[in-house]
Amino acid sequence: MDRFRMIFQYFQSNSESVMNGICGLLALVSVKMYTCFDFSCPCLPWYNMAYGLGIMFVPPIALFLCGLILNRQSLVMLEEWRRPQGRRKKDLAVIRYMCSSIMQRAMVAPAVWIIVTLLDGKCLICAFSGSMDPEKFVGFANASPVQVQQLLAKVPCKDDELMRNNTSRKAVSRYLRCWSQALGWSILLILIMAAFLARWLRPCFNQAALLQACHWSNYIDIEQKIFEETCCEHSRLFAHKCILHFFESMRQEIKLHSFSLPREGEGAEGEEGLLRGITDQDQVNKLLKMWYYEKPPLDVSQV
Repeated sequence: MDRFRMIFQYFQSNSESVMNGICGLLALVSVKMYTCFDFSCPCLPWYNMAYGLGIMFVPPIALFLCGLILNRQSLVMLEEWRRPQGRRKKDLAVIRYMCSSIMQRAMVAPAVWIIVTLLDGKCLICAFSGSMDPEKFVGFANASPVQVQQLLAKVPCKDDELMRNNTSRKAVSRYLRCWSQALGWSILLILIMAAFLARWLRPCFNQAALLQACHWSNYIDIEQKIFEETCCEHSRLFAHKCILHFFESMRQEIKLHSFSLPREGEGAEGEEGLLRGITDQDQVNKLLKMWYYEKPPLDVSQV
């Protein structure tokens, strides 16, 4: 149990590791979803392209939104961007750094889905089989334009009666699959080269500004966590005092039933110290309002 508690505390304190783990998990989920998905092209003109492109791009949009939702820093970044100026200035470089980090992590799973679909080739074959030039393939030479469109639309359906003995179906399928795989490997190579250049060219830029943005983005995240934890602790103590006050009139009856309540003043000093003199609802609301509109400046010498 202690080991699990230590692991939980580590991930709770290191949000970057948590986000990297979530991104990796979403990438694995996207691959698993595609392998388990039963791809069935409708093999109808005007429907193939909508179905193929929909399977290729709609799930990545959903995975991208899931990446934004699961990333805690996305909400922290929006709050920092939308908050009033107050007593603390807003640093746009920190907001840009947080936005860039969030987008990079959220794009991992969609990129994996698109690359996997392109390497498999089924979506591209379904989407663009009807757009092929029939003059490039011998099997469509003697067919009318309407028949050609129907035959090209049925290229992804190898079990269809019209395409079982058609020699051009495999040719069209191989042609589109080659283009799909070439596009998939090209996108993968471009992403790897972009990551390589970003990794090796990073020291060429202003490292001081980058360190500052990284430091203050982590500070904003940690500050929000500590504020939420402090609010929870204050709420617990506030509720405890209110409940004791509520049962104060029933002290004699509770004693008869063998319940024990703290004596007057017992533990009050510690609780009052944690309550910080905030003893009613209006004061709590005023405190939360001041925190939102007038965050204190980042200067501990003023404390």
